[in-house]
Amino acid sequence: MNNHLVCFDMDRVLVDHLSTWQFVYDQLGISNDESFALYNQGLLNEWDWIKLDLALIQTSPSAPVHDQELRGLMEGMPMMKGWHSTIQHLLNLGIHVAIVSGGLQKTARDIAASFPSEKPWVKRWGGINRQTSEERCDGNDTLLHVFTNGWLMGRKKDNGLNEIQHFGRYQVEMNGKGAIVQMLQRRLGVLPEHTASIGDSAGDIGMFKNSGCAVLFNPWDEKPLPYAHHVVHEKDLGVVLELLCERFGWPKP
Repeated sequence: MNNHLVCFDMDRVLVDHLSTWQFVYDQLGISNDESFALYNQGLLNEWDWIKLDLALIQTSPSAPVHDQELRGLMEGMPMMKGWHSTIQHLLNLGIHVAIVSGGLQKTARDIAASFPSEKPWVKRWGGINRQTSEERCDGNDTLLHVFTNGWLMGRKKDNGLNEIQHFGRYQVEMNGKGAIVQMLQRRLGVLPEHTASIGDSAGDIGMFKNSGCAVLFNPWDEKPLPYAHHVVHEKDLGVVLELLCERFGWPKP
């Protein structure tokens, strides 16, 4: 089997929720409608948007919100049907799997930690952090490649809780996912025609342009339609797996 790569968006694809950010807002009883509107009007860039939303979290009734508390709020994230079996089958076939998302890193790392490797954790490009490795992978690395946004843990306070740094973690540009796919292809030695991407919105067009198989999964809008090779309207990633197996001639589950 030729070397292949499958890239997944996370929010509304691996996660069955509007977004991982929104899940946190729902838990805290707050809304980021104001910053969202500013971004859509072109009055706010993405990094400043993250900083505004992190500041918004600290205006909630639960403020101040610390790193440990924010991670706790993200437990119980609703996941898309078939997410685990789909990724596991791809890994069993020896296929590289990546998460490329503007969503929150906590959930992406938890997903990646569900597929630990037999190698000890090392700090690497696209890897998980040491904390996730120790808590969820028995000190090992993950088989996945992870690229997401979110927050950075700050200093530990006298109460033993870590602050959340105000400037955020900005790794994935909304319209820059294609660059990450290209870097993965170069590092892993994967051709674009042997790459598949699964996404749901205009933010995934960059991935689609660099993939021989672009799957538009439960479309959020119509902008990506001209760039998609396939459209799936079922909230079941098992359907996507069947499609990929047929497209590339891989053994089905």
